Amino acid sequence: MIELKDVCKVYGGSYTRKEALNKVSLKLPQGEIVGLFGENGAGKTTLMKCILGYLKYDGEITLDGEPITTKNIARISFATNEHSFFPGLTAKGHAEFYAEHFPKFSEKRFKALMDFFELSYNAPIRHFSTGQKNQFEVIMAMCQGADYILMDEPFAGNDVFNREDFYKVLLGILEPHETVILSTHLLEEVENFIGRAVLLHNGRIVGDVTTTELEESGRTLMDYVKETYNYRSDRVVKVLRELSDTEKGN
Repeated sequence: MIELKDVCKVYGGSYTRKEALNKVSLKLPQGEIVGLFGENGAGKTTLMKCILGYLKYDGEITLDGEPITTKNIARISFATNEHSFFPGLTAKGHAEFYAEHFPKFSEKRFKALMDFFELSYNAPIRHFSTGQKNQFEVIMAMCQGADYILMDEPFAGNDVFNREDFYKVLLGILEPHETVILSTHLLEEVENFIGRAVLLHNGRIVGDVTTTELEESGRTLMDYVKETYNYRSDRVVKVLRELSDTEKGN
């Protein structure tokens, strides 16, 4: 289990201070598919990077009760649209590199996903399109052999059919011990794929619910999100009315 206890992260100094995470406490057991939601700047990416140790933070993050260090970091993989591969290396070269450094690297899964996305084995990754680069990030994260797979907006630049098909493939290949934490804005696309939704707002967790609980209450994920964020459906009508009145006044 990954557990966060009172995790805080602040960017900037006294004049540019931004509280990205504010006393975030969260438990992420193995075998879950968790959707991490929130507006831009809510703290989703920061939370993931703190788990990975990319950022310094206050509080505590553990993996099965132990600090996350070089000894156990291989149990966590990360697919980021900021890209973490070697641009001059081919996909085949990446697979060989990962197999050398990660004993649990799955060549079988790698080949299946490369064929699914129809990516070239022998072209340098820098020649891939943006969408293909994001697909490749996901492939490497899925094949590393990690127990926890973190995905930060993994399908930017991909069409809806590729995304929908991949969710189906992912459900079919995940092992019972594998956990996916997926940060995305595509709520309605992943509603039937995730088992739990965690909502962030201004660096705080404001919602945490399973899809089973939503079904039992007769609510959709979008209903829950709008309710949690106090979404005002009348604000569009209000601004259009104000603009209309202004134009008439002119």
